[in-house]
Amino acid sequence: MADDQITLMAHLMRRAGFGATRGELEAYVAQGYEATVEDLLHPGEPVTMPMDILRRMFIQNDESSGGGAVDWTYRMITTRNPLEEKLTLFWHGLFAVGYAKGNQARSQINQIDNFRRYGLGSFRDLLVELSRDPAMIFWLDNNENKKGIVNENFGRELLELFAMGIGSYTEQDVKDCARAFTGWTIANAEYMAVKANKDSFSPYGRIAWHFEYRPDDHDNGQKTFLGETGNFNGEDVIDIIVRQEATAHFIGTRLFQYFVADEVDDNAEKLIAEMMQSYFDSEFEIRSVLRTMFNSEYFRSEDARFARVKNPVELVVGAIRLAGSCQTPSTSDDGRFNSSNFMGQGLLRPPSVEGWHEGTEWLNSGSVVERVNMAARELRDASQPGVTAVIDRLASSNGGTLTPAEAVDGCLDLIGPVPASAETRASLVEHVARRGDVDLGGETKDEDSEKRIGELLSLIASTPEFQFA
Repeated sequence: MADDQITLMAHLMRRAGFGATRGELEAYVAQGYEATVEDLLHPGEPVTMPMDILRRMFIQNDESSGGGAVDWTYRMITTRNPLEEKLTLFWHGLFAVGYAKGNQARSQINQIDNFRRYGLGSFRDLLVELSRDPAMIFWLDNNENKKGIVNENFGRELLELFAMGIGSYTEQDVKDCARAFTGWTIANAEYMAVKANKDSFSPYGRIAWHFEYRPDDHDNGQKTFLGETGNFNGEDVIDIIVRQEATAHFIGTRLFQYFVADEVDDNAEKLIAEMMQSYFDSEFEIRSVLRTMFNSEYFRSEDARFARVKNPVELVVGAIRLAGSCQTPSTSDDGRFNSSNFMGQGLLRPPSVEGWHEGTEWLNSGSVVERVNMAARELRDASQPGVTAVIDRLASSNGGTLTPAEAVDGCLDLIGPVPASAETRASLVEHVARRGDVDLGGETKDEDSEKRIGELLSLIASTPEFQFA
């Protein structure tokens, strides 16, 4: 039976990050649950490798969308700020922007940096920065939104997909919201377009688009928005949006579904109400909302554990972190890091402005094969540091000789704990038992015992239970 504190901490780190090794979990437990939550909510230096060195290691690291995805995956694997990256991934899915429509990967990468910078702070400030973001401006055509020639794309999605949800506004609200953002555009777009087509990523990086407000293109007329009337600009509209109950419920629900459970039941609604109160009490601070969520009785309960399907990036990053198979960057990592793309989640390549549909939609006949193969590959190699650490832990008990049941239970515990069903556990024990006890002790150990543990870990990574967080 796994220690309750370890089990709870493992749950927290799966949700607030990408999982953790047993050694990391023990350090967190020694620190305490609420203190660990505070550390996660106040990230320090990520201590990841500088970008100029990464460019020498990754062949495709040319700030194209593929190269940017590889960089970001490496950062998620190696960062000391797991919640910062997990929340950045959340914002990328909510405020989905792709590499198309004249956009640039450099602008997308800058947007991801902004999610790190503003993601834990005021939702109001985050929405303002999003509205000024060149990647978003291109993606939703706000560069074509001018006085007298209003483009409603951004105004509509700001209300429907980014902040409030369908049913919380009228068509007239959409129109006047769009009018408020007229003149929010790209600086020197024609010149920059020529430069962007001819530039090179070496040695200084690609040229990025910049925001510009053009007062001559702004509609200064009176607008009525969500029941308020005035000569509103974009920031005024955002000030009104963040004060709405619908906004607090929308962002609370989306955070709940991403960090707690795929399904929202009556008890979940009670927690979301508490998160909404924290949202208003803190003047719209996301950090406060997350603190309420992570420290809640609901989040800590057994019912919340393994109630989410891991999205592909969570699965890939978590498996690599667990195996310890990425200590330094390598040109051979590109394929592994991009494997989430083949599971349906290509970083910087969302399928539409709606982002990715989470939950059980990640699991289909094509993606499951890729998910299982990827995780099993990472954990099979007994020479990887994370796998070696598991072997060393097992070797330190019972003189290093384990029955098939002890080997299975030990591995399930040390890489999770993973709550295998009776059927799954029985299948694993039966497989190990075909070759008898596992001898990891001293001079008598079997030459292939370590390989058997690697094989067992890969089988656990192939189980249905491993697909849930």
